[in-house]
Amino acid sequence: MFRNSVPGLDKVFRTDIEAPKVVLITGPPGSMKTSFCYSLMSSYLEKTKEFGLYVTLEESGDSHLRNMRSLGMKVSPNLEISDFTDLRELDDIIEVDNPTDYVQFVEQMLTYYKKKHGDRFTVFTLDSLGALYSLMEDSAGMRKKMFYFFKTLRDLNLVSFIVMERAPGSPSDLLGNEGFLVDGIIEMGLDRSKGKMVRYVRVEKMRACEHSMERHSVEVTQVGGLTVLGPSLA
Repeated sequence: MFRNSVPGLDKVFRTDIEAPKVVLITGPPGSMKTSFCYSLMSSYLEKTKEFGLYVTLEESGDSHLRNMRSLGMKVSPNLEISDFTDLRELDDIIEVDNPTDYVQFVEQMLTYYKKKHGDRFTVFTLDSLGALYSLMEDSAGMRKKMFYFFKTLRDLNLVSFIVMERAPGSPSDLLGNEGFLVDGIIEMGLDRSKGKMVRYVRVEKMRACEHSMERHSVEVTQVGGLTVLGPSLA
């Protein structure tokens, strides 16, 4: 998954992960969390011919694809992008008193794709957790809700990436103690080095996997897509 997808990521991961896994992809705006997930999934699926689902709650699918193409990233035919923009608009108009349970909706969507594609459906991204929480009317008991949501992802035997906004130095959770419930946390960050901003990737934790905990610089290459460079000196 990691070692044969984004170029250079094998410098970070000495061994790879196996499904099921739930991994937080955290970082501030502009740290390329979305680009990292998309590049990882697209490259992996293109090589394995498996199937993946990318659910975006913050922008339309077309907008997401334009952004990825602008970075020179290839669009894999094995990766489906789904957005909730139409559903959110309907909620605002006709479902004021009975809003959609978006967590349940995502679970039903995943179950549908698992039935449709079987064992070929191996990888999933939710972008983002903060957007999902903003759609939920009742935030009580969020830890329990997230525990069962992540359990569903594992029961479906998926490698799942959950994108989460996170300020530098802040805890890896929002409402549901997510950092304790997930199997891994990957930090995408920004550093100032030699007078310019440099993006980096760092693995905070990853169960059953040998990895570096150093910051490694990340760049968008001229030929397109992300590349992980050596350890950051910042």
